[in-house]
This record gives sequence, C-alpha cells and structure tokens, in this order.
Amino acid sequence: MSSSAHTTADPHELVTGEAVALDVRPASFILRAAGAIIDLIAHVLLALGLLYLLFVAAEAVALDEAALQAGLIVIVVLSFIVAPTAVELASRGRSLGKLAIGARIVRDDGGAIGFRHAFIRSLVAFFEIYMTFGGVAALVGLLSDRSKRLGDLLAGTYSQHERVPRVVEPVHGVPPELTEWASTADVGRLPDRLARRIAQYLKHVERLSPGARERLGGELAAEAAPYVSPLPNVPAERFLFAVAAIRRDREFRRLTLERERLDRLRPTLEGNPHHFPER
Repeated sequence: MSSSAHTTADPHELVTGEAVALDVRPASFILRAAGAIIDLIAHVLLALGLLYLLFVAAEAVALDEAALQAGLIVIVVLSFIVAPTAVELASRGRSLGKLAIGARIVRDDGGAIGFRHAFIRSLVAFFEIYMTFGGVAALVGLLSDRSKRLGDLLAGTYSQHERVPRVVEPVHGVPPELTEWASTADVGRLPDRLARRIAQYLKHVERLSPGARERLGGELAAEAAPYVSPLPNVPAERFLFAVAAIRRDREFRRLTLERERLDRLRPTLEGNPHHFPER
C-alpha cells in the first residue's frame, strides 16, 4: 500500500497516489474491544510473571522497600508500555489481540506504523485503558467514525480490518433448454474485452435492476451474436449464460489435453538420454 495515499470523504475508501481506490475497512468498535481485552490479559499475565520473579529475587537477595518499589515501576513500564510498543513495531501493527480479530494498526494514509506511532499508542493506552478501566477509550471510540481511541487520534493511526470473508464465485452451466443446441453450436473466440464484460455482467446480474439487467443483457448478446452460430431463440440473458458455459468448458478441455500431453512428455523431458548412465 503506497505511503502517498490519502483519504477521501468516504471513510472506507483510500485513494493512492496512482489514483487507485482501495476499499479498506476499519475494525468495528466491538472487534477492537475484544482485541483490547485479549491484549490486556496478555499484558497482565506478563506483569504477574515479572512480579513473581521480582518476589523470588527479593527473597533471595533481601531487597529493601525502595528497591521493590523501583522494581514494581520497571515491571509496569515493561509490561504496559515497552512490551506493547515492541510487539506492534516488530509485527508491523499486529498484536495477539489483533491477530485474533484479524486487524492491523496502520497510519491514516494506510502505511505501516513506525516507532513513534507504536510508542504514542502504548503510552496513551496506559492512561486511557488501564488507569480509567477502558472508559476513555470506549467513549472516544464510540464517537469516532473509525472506532479510534485517544491514542490513535494522537498517533495518527487506526485499526484496519484485514480478515475478509471468502467469496465463492457462482458457476453456471448451460441452461437446460439450450443443452441440445450447445452440443452442436459453434462459438468462436470472443474479443477479450467483450468476454470480460460478459463475465462481469453474469457475475453481478442478480444485483441489477430489471431494466438495467434487460438492457445490458441485450447489448452484450448483440455484440456476441456474430461469434455464435446458429443463434438460439432464447432471451439474451439465457444466451449469455450458455455462451459463457460453452467457452468455459472448451477452455477446460483444452487445458486438460495440454496437461495430458505434458505428462506424457515429462519422462522424456526430465529423464536421461537413451543409454545414458544414472549418476
């Protein structure tokens, strides 16, 4: 993601310096709260472990009260400021909680955070999360369009949601009424641009309004008609589904035959010449 990107009026859209619009999603308030709880538990466990080591050392060398207080301060700083800063810096904006919710801390322009951003976030988090039991962070996050907490506002960062659902593309076959026609139809090679437009139309056809669906289908069918013989007497949309399915099946058969030929040639291509000894 380019560091020269800048935000637009749409909080979910990021436009790079090359004028490419990126659809980025900030993590929701609920996700951020869940991630913060996980991080809080990890930091508290780290602090408890260091406290245990401090008490063991105190009993072994008989530390005085001043040394114990200094050790407690060091443990708090290490557990709640130094450790979060180091983790976010080393993982480029990810921590245990953010890994769990599928998020990453990035700059407002979409770039990776640096030491300054991680340190400011960790330093402010100690006061807005631990000192106020998360009250300030929750209040600021609810009022922010990107669920930013106070540390994010001061550091110029936000939590970007990177875990997107897997999209399963629908696969359509030849319509039943065109099965017999498809067995003898001659479908020529469509221009790449037309083939992409047909694929996009069929991919989003269910989300189009009836008027746009009929109009675009008719235009694409008219453009594809010169490459198909004979032309079936069916609606334009059914015709496009059949043409796309025939082209897909033909390309699959071509790739399958090509792979079979390569498999037959592989022993010759990868093996040694005749009577050449194995070494």
